[in-house]
Amino acid sequence: MSFLIPNPRLIRPARRLALPSPRSTSPRQLLHGAATASATLSSPPSNTVASGVQSSEILSIRDSLLSRRRTASEIASEYLDRLHKVEPQIRSFLYVSESAMKEAEEVDRMVAAGRELPPLAGVLVGVKDNICTVDMPSTGGSKILKGYRPAFDATAVRRLREAGAIVVGKTNLDEFGMGSSTEGSGFQVTANPWDLSRVPGGSSGGSAAAVSARQCVVSLGSDTGGSVRQPASFCGVVGMKPTYSRVSRFGLMAYASSLDVIGCFGSSIADVAILLNVISGHDRLDSTSSKRDVPDFANELVSLNNLDSRPLKGLRVGLIRETIGEGVDAGVVSAVQAAASHLEHLGCVLNEISLPSFSLGLPAYYILASSEASSNLSRYDGIRYGNQVGNGELSSIYGHSRANGFGDEVKMRILMGTYALSAGYYDAYYKRAQQVRTLIQKCFRDAMNDNDILISPAAPSAAYKIGEKTNNPLAMYAGDIMTPHEGLMKTKTSEYGGLIDALFKIAQGAPQRNSCSE
Repeated sequence: MSFLIPNPRLIRPARRLALPSPRSTSPRQLLHGAATASATLSSPPSNTVASGVQSSEILSIRDSLLSRRRTASEIASEYLDRLHKVEPQIRSFLYVSESAMKEAEEVDRMVAAGRELPPLAGVLVGVKDNICTVDMPSTGGSKILKGYRPAFDATAVRRLREAGAIVVGKTNLDEFGMGSSTEGSGFQVTANPWDLSRVPGGSSGGSAAAVSARQCVVSLGSDTGGSVRQPASFCGVVGMKPTYSRVSRFGLMAYASSLDVIGCFGSSIADVAILLNVISGHDRLDSTSSKRDVPDFANELVSLNNLDSRPLKGLRVGLIRETIGEGVDAGVVSAVQAAASHLEHLGCVLNEISLPSFSLGLPAYYILASSEASSNLSRYDGIRYGNQVGNGELSSIYGHSRANGFGDEVKMRILMGTYALSAGYYDAYYKRAQQVRTLIQKCFRDAMNDNDILISPAAPSAAYKIGEKTNNPLAMYAGDIMTPHEGLMKTKTSEYGGLIDALFKIAQGAPQRNSCSE
């Protein structure tokens, strides 16, 4: 599930609080992943501070290290064993780090020396393969960049490493982030850990599946029109798309620069909040990076959970009528309505609202995103970037390199974008899509006059079968109907997004069994 837009008045720097130590967690509990995350949230949260953090794997790891009950090497070994055991079934990683155990041993030396541990010490993190890493290939899921190794880390990755995280590997994705199922990868198809015959969503399907299958603790993805939120929904984990400009895009391979955002996956809200704390903040290497103060998301979560039994009393929630109407699976509608009822139980004031421009979001998004992609991907020509194919005239090298390196979906979107930007059709398509974007912004602003947050499902259906929509691109695109509006709005995403996702999980309940459960 996913909410859409919060009222900006809800976003504020958090009051600093001291995070309590989590309860003792056994190795078995530490690796129970998404199934336990959902089970933990199967009843309304209590009014204790601990309820906000007790399911955090990050805090469990930290507590184990500080108390010396377990070593970072032991924890890393368990995760790596798990990763390699289920990887032939899930295929969530394109590359696995060869230095993870050495980095874990360095954490153990820090503990032995009594040095202060950074916030993510010993935490294994998966990174979507369109985010640059200096020590591992970064392909964007495209054959045109096969074997490419950047000369630098993305800012988000650098901040992870500075916080003590162990980057365990690069996760699979739809090529350059263009897709909704991870079937569009140039290398392999990732399976959903809950049902190996179904897709994990996309484009960040590898990152979502890796957390769901307990191959890593948390992961980074990217979201242009739903690529964090939809796979999180399909894989039963928490996904958060931050506000545009909250997290630096430096080192993220550009798809649609006015829409791209680096986001987070975790098996609990607390883990996502902690991860977001680490990667957020201004970056001089990204001209779009916000200079505003970064709220302390994790401590704000603790503060919220320390309120009374109706912690959301008076919060005005708008349920978008168009997201539970025609074309939406009955099971999705039922889950949303149950979640809305639970929000009322927690004190929210629920309003069902209509957004007349809602249906315009998807076509506007695809025109604008494809137009930006046609420009951004022009750099992959076999000369400046990308593997070179052919020889002779420069134009011939360009043509052969791109024809052999790009997959069908990327080629189709480049053609769509080039067409929309061409002289004869610019006004009819690109300019009109920008006008629709302005209309959508006005429509949502009007809705925010009477509501604090707006909620919707993340997708009109649950995860579908692998191969079910590969020959029907329009059906694939239609699955993105719920998620592009926030990017088009260019406004604030709720910093409490994980909480709302959690409340939806409460109503939705946990799946019966993960296909990779032991």
